[in-house]
Amino acid sequence: MRRWFILSAIGQDRPGLVSDLATLIYEADANLEDSRMTILGSDFAVILLASSDAAGCADRVAQGAKRLERDHGLTILIRSLEGGPRPGIPAPGFRLYEVRAEGEDRAGIVAGICGCLAERAVNIVDLDTHSRPGPGGSPFYELRIRAEVPERTDLDGLRAALDAEADRLVIGVSLGALPEDRGY
Repeated sequence: MRRWFILSAIGQDRPGLVSDLATLIYEADANLEDSRMTILGSDFAVILLASSDAAGCADRVAQGAKRLERDHGLTILIRSLEGGPRPGIPAPGFRLYEVRAEGEDRAGIVAGICGCLAERAVNIVDLDTHSRPGPGGSPFYELRIRAEVPERTDLDGLRAALDAEADRLVIGVSLGALPEDRGY
């Protein structure tokens, strides 16, 4: 029986961490299905989805994770997915949209925009943010969200709520449809 699990890890960035984690999954007789990896501040962060039919795979992953924690100072969390991964993106009854916000960096941008989406049962499936120097050297913030919007959602109402939040935060915001993904 195929079993699915998520592994997340954080630790000080160095060359070879991706190789170490991919090797751990491979040597445990599992398949790396999906992953997101990045550097945040000075740390490396990863979350990955893996699966296996092999008996004892979970034990081998756990033992290998303890070794990586000890040898490389990583913090690793492993979680089983009962029933396997969810349906493709967007889920049935939803449409895929992109929300973009940008402007002078200030506290509350992510909370405000995500709050507008949550109030309308919009599910965030991917979120990226970046702060970089803007014109004149002041910090400029960029937010990109891929979201599943229920088909029954009043899009004009959603746009109006996002515009009101953007006005409050003094940023720009846009909402646009994306092609269906349906893959994992």
